[in-house]
Amino acid sequence: MKYSIIVPVYNRPDEVRELLDSLTKQTLRDFEVIIVEDGSNTTCKDVCDKYADVLDLHYYYKENSGPGQSRNYGAERATGEWLIVLDSDVVLPDGYLEAADAQLSTLNSQQAAWGGPDSAHPSFTPVQKAISYSMTSFFTTGGIRGGKGKKLDKFFPRSYNMGIRREVYRELGGFSKMRFGEDIDFSYRIVEAGYKTALIPEAWVWHKRRTDLRKFFRQVYNSGIARINLEKRHPGTLKLVHLLPTVFTVGVAVLVAVFVCGLMMSSFGSTATKACGTTLCQLALLPLALYSLLILIDSSLKNRSLHVGLLSIPAAFVQLTGYGTGFIESWWKRCILKRDEFTAFEKNFYK
Repeated sequence: MKYSIIVPVYNRPDEVRELLDSLTKQTLRDFEVIIVEDGSNTTCKDVCDKYADVLDLHYYYKENSGPGQSRNYGAERATGEWLIVLDSDVVLPDGYLEAADAQLSTLNSQQAAWGGPDSAHPSFTPVQKAISYSMTSFFTTGGIRGGKGKKLDKFFPRSYNMGIRREVYRELGGFSKMRFGEDIDFSYRIVEAGYKTALIPEAWVWHKRRTDLRKFFRQVYNSGIARINLEKRHPGTLKLVHLLPTVFTVGVAVLVAVFVCGLMMSSFGSTATKACGTTLCQLALLPLALYSLLILIDSSLKNRSLHVGLLSIPAAFVQLTGYGTGFIESWWKRCILKRDEFTAFEKNFYK
């Protein structure tokens, strides 16, 4: 067996159905599928049973322990040369495995892990497309989540679309107990162990992500928390691009404060004070309006939809301020209050 596809699942039977259906259409068939139900209340066993005759599928149910430990559970039972870790909310194009296989045949033994980019499927809702845009656009993430060009050095695969040699996976002990950022932590450990990683642009997936902005905020907020924890585990991995959402968040907060101050001035006081207040309001709104216009134009063109372009504005603000807020809170608790990784976020980060 060359490939073992490992998918941790938590209360997402409908998404698993779509993923399994896309796996039945793969042009390369040398793979097994391992579904690990991570303590779900609404399981996907019935869904898996329907595909048992068309896929080499293995379903396991276990108590909840988070996605990283569930992947490890599946990896212990895998037989493939390569372990491919996918999120349950992805859908694969028909040639996904064939494209990955073509590139992997050219890699040497030091290439221990790989990953591919993600995008929005035409059938996704406008909100899902807007969220996908905010997570992949240069104007929001700086283009650090993959791309169209090959990147064979210092690329850190993420668990929504990640392949690892089985022997390397077991050598390094798999994913850590981190609830968020555990995939980047694993990628860092792979590189620190002397192995190389690769970006395979042709092995891309459709990624649904979150279905509304509230859930999306929680996701990126936890990612912001994870960034400080990753820096503590792997000193020197915090880069300038990781600070940009925090700078953006602080900037938005300052501009909002200036706007409120200007609004108060324009409502009370002398004529000169009111004029000054109006000017402050305009100056505060201008950079926010220009950034919003940039997102609107870029997303509308890329998605060929003005509706998605409009939704991309709040999605971009949620993505940046959510990450930035989590980053600031984590910095305060870990760097200022000196709390350890597990107790600092015991209620909302670890269980």
